[in-house]
Amino acid sequence: MTAAQKIILITGATGYIGRRLVEALQHRKEFRLRVMVRNRHKLAAAVIDKVDIVEGDTFDPVALQQATRDVDTAFYLIHSMGSGRDFQELDKKSAENFYSACIANGVRRLVYLGGLGKKENASIHLKSRIETGEVLSGEPEKIQTLWLRAGVIIGSGSTSFEIIRNLTQKLPVMLTPRWVRSRTQPIGIDDVLAYLTGCIDLADRRNLTVDIGSAPLTFQEMMQQAAEVMGLRRTLLPVPFLSPTLSSYWLILFTPVPLAIASALIAGLKYETLVQNDNARRLFPKIQPVSYPEAVRRASVELEQNQVLSRWCDSSSGVACDIKDFDNPAGAILRDQRTISLFGKSRNEIFRAVCSLGGKSGWHRYTFLWQVRGIIDKLLGGYGLNRGRRREGDLRIGDALDFWKVADIRPNKRLLLLAQMKLPGRAWLEFDLQSDRLVQTAHFLPNGVWGRLYWYLLIPLHYFVFTDLIKKIAMAAGQAEPDS
Repeated sequence: MTAAQKIILITGATGYIGRRLVEALQHRKEFRLRVMVRNRHKLAAAVIDKVDIVEGDTFDPVALQQATRDVDTAFYLIHSMGSGRDFQELDKKSAENFYSACIANGVRRLVYLGGLGKKENASIHLKSRIETGEVLSGEPEKIQTLWLRAGVIIGSGSTSFEIIRNLTQKLPVMLTPRWVRSRTQPIGIDDVLAYLTGCIDLADRRNLTVDIGSAPLTFQEMMQQAAEVMGLRRTLLPVPFLSPTLSSYWLILFTPVPLAIASALIAGLKYETLVQNDNARRLFPKIQPVSYPEAVRRASVELEQNQVLSRWCDSSSGVACDIKDFDNPAGAILRDQRTISLFGKSRNEIFRAVCSLGGKSGWHRYTFLWQVRGIIDKLLGGYGLNRGRRREGDLRIGDALDFWKVADIRPNKRLLLLAQMKLPGRAWLEFDLQSDRLVQTAHFLPNGVWGRLYWYLLIPLHYFVFTDLIKKIAMAAGQAEPDS
């Protein structure tokens, strides 16, 4: 680091916005990037050598002190969709801890990305984000805070775009509840990043709230315009009987999001979320947000070209958000293990076949059984199978793969998937390349009697599904029949 370089700290660097902000700033020679993450291995391999990494979270005082030392601008990109009853208090405490560390270490500027909306009629999740902004703006005489507020963010892999894209593509006729008539001001992900990066060198030294967005649209208008961009014709029929609960189940059946996120999003759509000030235009006159149709077009192109840099589920809330503590199935007590000889084929070919599983490629012959399990998982409030994968042919630690999460990946050696489906226990699916064979193991750590009953009831299905899985992986790499 040179004396002239500013140290820029990015929290939430493995999340949807954080990954893209790191990508946008890592080549700027006037900055030295520092990221605070719970697991360094979730960072992209191309990034690890280009940034300073502090492992820890906002509840770790030592990590906080290390992360905020000598920092010029700190980005706070941490929030929860609410995976537990106490998420509001945890969000608030997290912000307080980070804010205090920034003040103690003399950080010049703090940048927070929150959501549009008014506190008096906000959903519980949006209210938590507003309270976070209030905490981070509490002492302007000690540190400057730029509080950016955005509505629906449109980009490849964003929650909103994936919902709109899936509904538009799958439903020629849609029954629409009242919440689709609420207005918001969507904004493309490229414009969000432009505002965030523009905050670093902003001349104004006051605490500021900056609302960002393009022209106001209802959710119904967004779906109609998205259909036009995709070359589709869609009919939306208003109905009075779709309650928020029914709407949530409607979303989970046709989109990748689980019940908790669907419920939170619909609760947030009950009221309008519109820009309340003109600070974006006044402070960032060179940024002209693209129209909503253009943002949809750009996101669609990225998706078609398999260039999705980050997805909404990269840092999913919940117990498996950080897979660092779930990357060792040694404690599992029930296992289904299959092996196959390599017969001289390269480990690279075998590993490529393993890493191609899921998403559009499916799970070979018994994909329909996996799909049934995915539907059941959706109805139980899980992720389901239609979450897919970020990019075909490429996996990294922390990636979502249908209702699995990549817990460990070692090129040409090991792929370990952690189950994020609703289960009476914990489950892993492991592929281990040994010297002369591939070993495929399903590990299960049951919760009590029901967990064991669940496992034993599925043994007949396991025989067909897991035998076929390793066989088809072998065939994809030109292999012979499995040994066992």
